[in-house]
Amino acid sequence: SIKMDLLHSNGVLIIQHLQRDYRAYQDFLNFMSHVGDPRNIFSIYFPLWFQLNQVVGTKMIWVAVIGDWFNLIFKWILFGHRPYWWVQETMIYPNQSSPCLEQFPITCETGPGSPSGHAMGSSCVWYVMVTAALSYTVRWKDKSAVTLHRLSWSFLWSIFWIIQISVCISRVFIATHFPHQVILGVFAGILVAEAFEHTPAIETASLRMYIKTNLFLFIFALGFYLVLKLLDIDLLWSVPKAKKWCANPDWINIDTTPFAGLVRNLGALSGLGLGINSEMFITSCKGKNSCKISFRILCIAASLATLQLYNFIKIPTHTEYLFYILSFCKSAAMPLTVVALVPYCVHSIMRTTEKKLN
Repeated sequence: SIKMDLLHSNGVLIIQHLQRDYRAYQDFLNFMSHVGDPRNIFSIYFPLWFQLNQVVGTKMIWVAVIGDWFNLIFKWILFGHRPYWWVQETMIYPNQSSPCLEQFPITCETGPGSPSGHAMGSSCVWYVMVTAALSYTVRWKDKSAVTLHRLSWSFLWSIFWIIQISVCISRVFIATHFPHQVILGVFAGILVAEAFEHTPAIETASLRMYIKTNLFLFIFALGFYLVLKLLDIDLLWSVPKAKKWCANPDWINIDTTPFAGLVRNLGALSGLGLGINSEMFITSCKGKNSCKISFRILCIAASLATLQLYNFIKIPTHTEYLFYILSFCKSAAMPLTVVALVPYCVHSIMRTTEKKLN
């Protein structure tokens, strides 16, 4: 406990330094925090990659969902504090003179802080994207291609680490994580992504496999929660702290609670399973139009545009269970739209146009 308090107090000094000396970069750091938001995986990265390479897109969802599930379990085990409430409750500062940490609209997350979900989600998904991009160049055999692969390797991994470091700094800057929490998140995300590099079974997973995986993730998480609750261990201990010490009650969002992330991920995996095993997917993404560049570009544009419309759907938060149900449905609809609905509509339009030209 003393060592952890020392680690936290050193982290507070780093946060104060960042908030004092990097004020000019506030907008950029807030932007990088949004870049690391796990929700971007489903609304931006996945629709881009799935239409370019269905194997990579599928792997991306699996990595994001399983990674975020592990993040939830780790958070429940580690009981990590967040800086913005820890400085208010710790007794290590004399005369109650706790340091002043500035808060921002995205500071007041309600779940435990270790490991960082943003850092973990960002590292695992960018790891998938970088390794997927490099897999194309590693096949080249001639001398000039080998040189190009080495340059690509250096460039892409440099970009990877620049993004991860920026996301980590941004999360520390807004006082929502301590430095050790974001570092742990980055390396945990890389481990999850690397594990899926050696798990080819997900590429051909049946709908039954998706259902079994979803049930296992839900039952294990819920069972773990209930068992610890019977032992009088409250896994939602962080929510009252967040509500108490957040500078602005309007910044508290139910979407950041532990179960909200679980429901969102289960919905996304369900939607992917339904989409990939649907007749619409087989007809459009496995048909003759699937090889055409025009088909893929139209699918990317239509998917990104359609998913942005989902942002306008505001789920009511007054009833928690209703929020979780609607959040599951919304999350399932997003990959289902990308995988099945949009490609099928684009395929139908292109087929109709070809018939008219003929």
